Amino acid sequence: MLVRELVGHHLDENDGVGPSELCVVGDADQSIYAFRGATIRNIEDFERDYPDATTILLEQNYRSTQTILNAANSVIARNTGRREKRLWTEEGEGELIVGYVADNEHDEARFVAEEIDALADSEGLKYGDVAVFYRTNNSSRALEEVFIRAGIPYKVVGGVRFYERREIRDIVAYLRVLDNPGDSVSMRRILNTPRRGIGDRAEACVAVYAENTGANFNDALQAAAEGRVPMLNSRSEKAIASFVEMLDSLRAKLDDELGDLVEAVLERTGYRRELEASGDPQDLARLDNLNELVSVAHEFSTDLANARALAEQGEGEPVDEDIPDTGVLAQFLERVSLVADADEIPEDGAGVVTMMTLHTAKGLEFPAVFVTGWEDGMFPHMRALGDPNELSEERRLAYVGITRARKRLYLSRAKVRSSWGQPMLNPESRFLREIPEDLINWRRVEQPSSSLSAPVGNAGAGAQPSDDHPGARRPRHPRQVRAGPGRGGLGRGRIGDVTDRLRQCGSGQADAQSRAGAKALRLAPASRTGRQRSGLGAPAQSQQVAAVGRYGEQQGRRGSGENRRTERCLEAGEEEHRDTEDEQRRRTG
Repeated sequence: MLVRELVGHHLDENDGVGPSELCVVGDADQSIYAFRGATIRNIEDFERDYPDATTILLEQNYRSTQTILNAANSVIARNTGRREKRLWTEEGEGELIVGYVADNEHDEARFVAEEIDALADSEGLKYGDVAVFYRTNNSSRALEEVFIRAGIPYKVVGGVRFYERREIRDIVAYLRVLDNPGDSVSMRRILNTPRRGIGDRAEACVAVYAENTGANFNDALQAAAEGRVPMLNSRSEKAIASFVEMLDSLRAKLDDELGDLVEAVLERTGYRRELEASGDPQDLARLDNLNELVSVAHEFSTDLANARALAEQGEGEPVDEDIPDTGVLAQFLERVSLVADADEIPEDGAGVVTMMTLHTAKGLEFPAVFVTGWEDGMFPHMRALGDPNELSEERRLAYVGITRARKRLYLSRAKVRSSWGQPMLNPESRFLREIPEDLINWRRVEQPSSSLSAPVGNAGAGAQPSDDHPGARRPRHPRQVRAGPGRGGLGRGRIGDVTDRLRQCGSGQADAQSRAGAKALRLAPASRTGRQRSGLGAPAQSQQVAAVGRYGEQQGRRGSGENRRTERCLEAGEEEHRDTEDEQRRRTG
C-alpha cells in the first residue's frame, strides 16, 4: 500500500511536482528463495498491480552459448503461469552439453575430476575457471575426497568443508572418545552436546578434580558419577552418571559394523532426535550431512573387509604382518584425520575449483560448470516431488544452474547413491529429460539390463554413447584428450593414478565380492540392495552394487514409513510431469 501511494499520480497539476516514477528490474525465472520468505508473486503480479507500467523483456544474453541457453529455455518452459520469454545470444552455438551417467557418487566425482583435468590439458582452462554445483551441501563429500586425492585445489563457497562441519566434528568426537577414552579434548567437546544438563560449572569442577588428583578427564568423570568430586551438586552428578553410562553402552558396540556404530551414536546420544525436532532448515541440512557420514562409515567398513578377504585369498595387496591391526574404528578415524587435515594445495596462479550449492551460485558465472546429482529425489529435491509450487521452484533452480555456464556445461547423475548407508536407486531427473536430446553429448549412458551404466570408450575422452540409449541419435563432437602431464602439472596421469582405487568405492566393490566369495560375505556385513528405503527405482542387481552380507532390519523398519511417503510424492510428481508433457505437445502441435 505504501509503495502504491508513493508511485501514484499527483492530482494537483499546479503543485509543480512531476508524476512519480518507479523502475523495477527482476527475473521471475530466477526466484529461488521461497524458503527465506521470498515470493515470486512480487514479480508475477507487478503488471496487475500497475496496469499502466511498460514492460521490457531483456532476452539477449551476453554470457552463455546458444546451446546452453536452449537447454535452459526448454527446462523453464515447463513451468506454468510464467511470462513467455526465450533467451538468445550472439555468442554462437558453442559446444554440446556433456552428460554422464555414473555408477554411484564416487564414479560421478571421479568423472568430474577427470574432466577438470582434461579441460586444463586440452583447453587451457585454469582451476579458477571451473565451478561444481550440487543441490545440497552433503553432496560435496564425495567430490572433496576425490579432489584431495587427485591434488585438485578447491574451495567450498557459502559453507565449510565436509569434515569441518559442526555436526560432523561432533559425531567424530564421539567416535574418538569411544576409541580412546583419554582424549580429553574430544571428551570435553561432547560432554554437553547435545545439551544434557552438564553446565560450565560442572565441567570446571571435574577439570579441577582431574588436575588436583593427576587423573585424566575421563577418570575424573567416573569419579563425578560416583559422587567423589567436591562442590558438584546432585543434579550435575546424575547428568554425568547418565553420560558415563551412555558411553559405556556405546563401547559395548565397538565390535559392530562401523556404520551401525555411527547410527547407534546418533540414536543413543539424542543428536539426531534433537535435529529432527527442530524447525530450522539448517538443521535439516545437518541431518543430510549426518546421513552422508553414516554412508561413509558403511563404505569404509565394507571396503576394508573386502580388501582383507581378497588379501587372504592372495588376490589383493598383501597384509603386512608387522603393522598392528588397530581396528576398523581407529583406521577410519585416521582416514578422517588425513582428509580433514589435508593442507590447502597452493594455487600457483591457477586458482581453485569453486564448489557450492545451486542456491549459492545465483548471480555468478564460470567458463566451465559441472552440475551434479540430476536424479529425482536429489534434484528436484525429495520434498518438492509432491508439491507443484516447490517443484516449479526446483525447476527455476535448474534454470539458474544451467545459465551459470559461459562455454562448457556438464550434467551428471548417479544410478545409485548412498543414503544412511544404503544404496538408493534414483530415476533420472525429470529436468534432465526436459532438455532436448540433440543438445547433450552423452559420454556414458545407462544400460537397461546387466550393468548400472556402461562406459562408452574411455569416459571423459569424447567417447560415443551406445545405440540402446536415445542419446545415440544425437550429433557428436568427439575430441581427443592428451595423456600425460598438463599445464602446471595438471595432467591426466595424476587422475589416472587414483582412478582404479576410486572405482573400488561402490561399483568396484562388486568385483571384489565376486572374487572374495563367502569369506567376504562373513567379513563385510553391508546394506541389502533389495531393500528400497526411498521407493525410488527398481531393486539393484547384486553384481551392480557392493551388497555383501546384511545391513540389518533396523534400517528397513525405519525406512518403511518413509518409503510410503516417498511413493506418494513420486506419484504426485510424475502426474505433474505427465501434465506438463501433454501441454508441451499441444504447444508444439
